[in-house]
Amino acid sequence: MAAAGRLFLVRPSGKIVPYASAYQSPGGEEPYIVLSPGGCFGNQTLYALRLSGGRGVVAIANNGRVRQFASISAPGLLDGISFGWGKLLVTINHGSTTTVDAIDCHGRVRPVTRTAPKVEGGIAVAPSTFGRFAGDLIAPDEGGGRVFAIAPNGRSFLVANSGLPHGGDVGVESEGFAPPGPYRAVMADRFTPGNPHPGDDVLLSLSSAALGRQGVGAGDLLVATEGGARVDAIRCSQTSCTVRHAADGPSQAHGEGHIAFLAG
Repeated sequence: MAAAGRLFLVRPSGKIVPYASAYQSPGGEEPYIVLSPGGCFGNQTLYALRLSGGRGVVAIANNGRVRQFASISAPGLLDGISFGWGKLLVTINHGSTTTVDAIDCHGRVRPVTRTAPKVEGGIAVAPSTFGRFAGDLIAPDEGGGRVFAIAPNGRSFLVANSGLPHGGDVGVESEGFAPPGPYRAVMADRFTPGNPHPGDDVLLSLSSAALGRQGVGAGDLLVATEGGARVDAIRCSQTSCTVRHAADGPSQAHGEGHIAFLAG
């Protein structure tokens, strides 16, 4: 968990302990982090966006060592990070469009597209069960309430319109693909003073049983709004996608980051 420019581990009991004390964010970014899938990206290595003092991505090894991993030159705001296509994927928002960069395990950066729609937040690559968008990078559009797919060749497609409230600090921001159960889905409720949705500085969670009662199944995409942590589930076939409203967080909630899944 990233908070106050530092990293922490959340134990299954709920106890929170400091992690990798050598890491400190210079600030400015929303705290998007992602854990390595292994291989040449490192065992249990964490990757974090960095907006200044070495703009790009830093790697935090499981022994706590911090190093600059990749520098990103594309203009705009770094605001999304995920693994997929055997690479580390980063989105850079610049006005009405987004650059997607793919970074290999040696830190070499290659642009996938510079003209994707404007997206922001908890990006994720779709599993093989996600119909016609399987294997695409799925990214939310906070301002318009839409969800887009970006293919490995750089082409972009509309997945669905969430139908949820949208706009700055309001619309869909967090997302994640539901695994086979049982699990708990967890997202951050970030304290943001002076915001219409000021947040509580807590972790919000939903059980797979509760989501299942709303018709959510393994492989469905969960998307949550920044304002109020309202959750939709999106399911896609080869021909169409359906959107189902699944849950509502506290009205004051300020959702940020990925939706994570805790097994058991």
